[in-house]
Amino acid sequence: MSTDGLQPGILLPALAAGLLVLLTHVPLGLEVLRRGIIFIDLALAQFAGLGIVVAHALGADSHGWHMQLAALAAALAGALFLHWREKRNPAHHEAVIGVSFVAAASATILVLAKDPRSGEHMRELLVGQILWTTWSDLLPLAVVTAAVLAGWYGLRLKSSPLAFYLMFAIAITASVQVVGVYLVFASLIVPALAARGRLRRGYGVGAIGYAAGLLASALLDLPSGAAIVISLVLAALVVFLMTSQRLQGAA
Repeated sequence: MSTDGLQPGILLPALAAGLLVLLTHVPLGLEVLRRGIIFIDLALAQFAGLGIVVAHALGADSHGWHMQLAALAAALAGALFLHWREKRNPAHHEAVIGVSFVAAASATILVLAKDPRSGEHMRELLVGQILWTTWSDLLPLAVVTAAVLAGWYGLRLKSSPLAFYLMFAIAITASVQVVGVYLVFASLIVPALAARGRLRRGYGVGAIGYAAGLLASALLDLPSGAAIVISLVLAALVVFLMTSQRLQGAA
């Protein structure tokens, strides 16, 4: 164990990025559980990732607006397709979502097949680069977060199936480039499972998971994305067991 990695200039922007992601992903995750479409986040995150690798293969700058536009366009296209399929055949919608994820992931691998740095690109896509986040990087994420929350709570767009899919795609596009596919899924589903429908509890689990994961990553020199995922799961498990005991005691 070493304290060399405890650098506020690295950890604080990373934690702020995680908290911004949680602001949108916890309510979205609760709605995903309510609708029973658990793997939509993986599918849309993978669509956004496919847009990123295609743009990269075509020579787009990694931090340029072309990359952002490609990721958003791919995620929105995936959202529109899944919304259209849900209306046509809701009974098999979860299966269609799963097939969409596998197809987008396979297409990503094919696009990266000729790239000598394909392993590095795939790792960045899956586990993200949250520790490389700077304060200036947070501005676009903060703008997207504010816009999604305004639509979700201010305009109540979550009641519209199409608006839900589109807002979901926008939120996922912003977060997947910061935290990666694995953390997108964990941020959406894990706090929502522990929350039992209570938004503040979900936010608490998410904040503890991100803080503990970043701290463990810094102290033990572990991959930050994987450490945060495990921390989220452990925090959710503790809260779930505690609330289960309270409910049993009340009964």
